[in-house]
Amino acid sequence: MLTRREFAGIASCAICGITAFAAAQSSAQGAPPAATAGVTRKILSQTDGPAPGYVTLLVEATIEAGVAVGRHTHPGIESAYVLEGGFELPIQGQPTRTIKAGDAFQIPPETPHAGGKPGNARSRILITYVVEKGKPLASPA
Repeated sequence: MLTRREFAGIASCAICGITAFAAAQSSAQGAPPAATAGVTRKILSQTDGPAPGYVTLLVEATIEAGVAVGRHTHPGIESAYVLEGGFELPIQGQPTRTIKAGDAFQIPPETPHAGGKPGNARSRILITYVVEKGKPLASPA
């Protein structure tokens, strides 16, 4: 059995810094996330692992200009790389960050966070979630 620290290290290596930001009810087994006005998500890849009982999802999210994603949590690690655009990223227990294209970030499991979309351009984000199978991908916080 992996410790939480070992699991986090394996997950970080497996995703190589590519990854995450989105909020909607969805099964961690790959069902498309529920519709959120101004947010589209596409599952690019899904695989079992890195440990038994877990699944890794690679998702592309597009957030239209002026759209904010409400406060939510994920049952596993969320890692992200911003392809274009930018937004404010408030994560509980941390100062709010201003994220822009080329930035990467990670959010620990079960940590409430949101996203505010400043400016008048859309954002595109590559997201990797490493979560337990059968749990909702996102839950309101």
